[in-house]
Amino acid sequence: MEIKVLGPGCAKCKALYKAVAETIEEMGISAEVKKIEKLDEIIDAGVMLTPGLMINGKLKASGKMPGKEDIKKYIKQES
Repeated sequence: MEIKVLGPGCAKCKALYKAVAETIEEMGISAEVKKIEKLDEIIDAGVMLTPGLMINGKLKASGKMPGKEDIKKYIKQES
């Protein structure tokens, strides 16, 4: 599973990255978590508002900070 957190490094982007890392640890799954901070890569992914959350190439959230329960739901949809 590949999870990308897209954002330029703002506080919400960092918080989302931390929440994703904690969630996959709590769920006991293995996933590659990447932090995408380059603006051209963020735009290419279709994210106009950050932070963005992409799982296995599918955009799950953009412009908001999803909670851990939402992150778990998104991961389960893609597993």
